[in-house]
Amino acid sequence: MIRRWVRWEERFFVGLMIGATLLIALTLLSIVGTIVIKGLPAMSLDMVLKTPRGGFYLGKEGGILNAILGSLFLTGGSTLLALGLSLPVALYLNLYARKGSPTAHLVRLALDLLWGVPSIVYGAFGFTLMIAMGMKASLLAGIITVTLLIIPIMARAMDEVISMVPTELVEASLSLGATRLETALRVVVRQAFPGLLSAVLIAAGRGVGDAASVLFTAGFSDAVPSSLLDPVATLPLAIFFQLGTPFPEVQQRAYASAMILTILILLLSGSARWISRRWIRHVVK
Repeated sequence: MIRRWVRWEERFFVGLMIGATLLIALTLLSIVGTIVIKGLPAMSLDMVLKTPRGGFYLGKEGGILNAILGSLFLTGGSTLLALGLSLPVALYLNLYARKGSPTAHLVRLALDLLWGVPSIVYGAFGFTLMIAMGMKASLLAGIITVTLLIIPIMARAMDEVISMVPTELVEASLSLGATRLETALRVVVRQAFPGLLSAVLIAAGRGVGDAASVLFTAGFSDAVPSSLLDPVATLPLAIFFQLGTPFPEVQQRAYASAMILTILILLLSGSARWISRRWIRHVVK
């Protein structure tokens, strides 16, 4: 009787796992399929290579080059800034802070809490910061706000990756006379590089797809920004504004914009995986 119950229990959980996997795959296919079916008819070279002309959001000519470049500038700037702040935090937590120390515990708790804060709250905070600093809605204000949004994600992911580096490797480096800084930069970062790259990718993907945090801080412009102080358009906001119009052809362009955003994220993901595979041979197993 007990054996039969165990067999049924195993079958139930295997079925549950298969069902959940299929549901996730079906959801992904549904999202991508909807975007492709609705967006493909509106896709053209003009969409990618031209900035909006007069009346673009009323169905006239033009494209979203301003939003594509704006998203790349904003995501690139915020990712680099967040990397410069997150990596030192992750290295400090794992190589300098005493294991189980209150400081390390407090920093990790703060990062976890910040990770859960809604992006619209970061947008509101960034707007307040922008007013206090006497800035207008601009690329720089958007970069600062998105950096604040992705730092907890990047730092916490890097912390988890670095914590998996074998302790023996670190101790061997220190016993050979290397300083902690040399060990951190030449051993730990090299060993954890594929995972660190994934952490950067996850954070960049979160930044490029977020609309709420840049709604009040980055502004929106039909032109490509020529300086950090110019307002900048982003793909999520371009999608939002196009879907909000009552014109079916403009709404169709919103799905084409979503296709471009999805392709950008896939390119980022594919590039990172390719670099990780090439770098994995340097990892000590």
